[in-house]
Amino acid sequence: MNAQPANAQPASARPSTIVEVDEVVKRFGQHTALDGISLNVTAGECVGLLGPNGAGKTTLLSLLLGLRSPTTGTVRLFGGDPLDVRTRIRVGSTPQASALPEALKVAEVLDYVAAHYPQPAARNELVDAFDLGPLLGKQCGSLSGGQQRRLAVALSFVGDPDLVLLDEPTTGLDVDARRSLWDALRAKHRAGCAVIVTSHHLEEIEQLAERVVVIDHGSVITDGSLASVVGSVSRRRVTMRGVDAARIQAIDADALTETVEGPGGSAGSGRAADAGLVTALVRDSDAFIRSLVASGAPFTDLTVRGATLEEAFLAMTQNDEASPAVKNAQNGS
Repeated sequence: MNAQPANAQPASARPSTIVEVDEVVKRFGQHTALDGISLNVTAGECVGLLGPNGAGKTTLLSLLLGLRSPTTGTVRLFGGDPLDVRTRIRVGSTPQASALPEALKVAEVLDYVAAHYPQPAARNELVDAFDLGPLLGKQCGSLSGGQQRRLAVALSFVGDPDLVLLDEPTTGLDVDARRSLWDALRAKHRAGCAVIVTSHHLEEIEQLAERVVVIDHGSVITDGSLASVVGSVSRRRVTMRGVDAARIQAIDADALTETVEGPGGSAGSGRAADAGLVTALVRDSDAFIRSLVASGAPFTDLTVRGATLEEAFLAMTQNDEASPAVKNAQNGS
C-alpha cells in the first residue's frame, strides 16, 4: 500500500474548483479578444489578472458572468452554466463603470439589491466593512466619485457570494480610500470568499492577490505565485536629459526608450519643461547607471523610479528576450 505524504489532504478536504475556463476563444467580428485561454480557480483563492489595456481581462470577466458567450471553448462556474441563475446568484461583481440610482439613498440601494438574494449578507456587516455608515442617509447622486466606487464594490458582496469579480475596483479612489477598500476586500477574502481582481496597479495586486495570471493579446502568458510574477515584471524607469535614445540603446540593448521632444517635436508633450526628456525602462537600474557614467554621456536631471505595470508589460511584450522571463514564471519556476 502506498503511503500518502504527511501533508497530503484527503480529496474531500481539497478546495473545489469553482471556475473552469477551457480553451476559450472569443471573437468580435475579425477581432480575437481571447485566444484559447484556459484557467481554473479554486474556492477561497484570490487571483489577480494583469495585462495591458485590451489584453482581454474584461472580456474574460464578462464570460464568467454570463454576459457574453465564448465563440468556442467552455466556461463553467461552480460546475454549472454561467447563464444559470442558480450559478450566478453565488457570484458578485463590480464592473469598471457602474451606475447607481441617483435618487435613492445608500441604505435604500443596499436593501433593494439584498432583496434579490435568498440569503443576503447582514447589512450592518457590510456597512462596517466598507465604512458606509456616514453615507446611509445620502442620495447616491450626491456622493463623490470615490464614495460611489466604495458603494459599488460593497454591493458586490450583498448576496454573500462565494466568488466576487472586481474589474479595476479602486478606479478614481485616492490613496487613503484605496487602502481602506483593500482592508475590506482582504477581510472578505479571509472569510472564505474567492476573488478575481483586475488592475493596472502592481501594488494593488501585491496587496490583494496570492496568485497572478498575466494576459496579453488574448492569451495567458503566465500563471503563477505572486512572488514569481512580481519578480518577472520588475523594471525601473530611468529618466534623464542630454542623452538621446540611440545612445541609451548602445549602453543597454534591452532598454525600451521613449523620447519627449517638447513643443514642435514629433513626440511633443506640449510642455517646454519636457524638451529633450528621455526615458529608459531597464531591468537593473544600478548597472545601467554605472554603464551610463562610464560611457561619458553628458546626462542631466537623472531620476529613477519603479515602472508602472503597463510600462513593464509593454516592455516585456515588445522585447523578445524579456518574454521568456514572463513565461518562466509559470507555476513558480
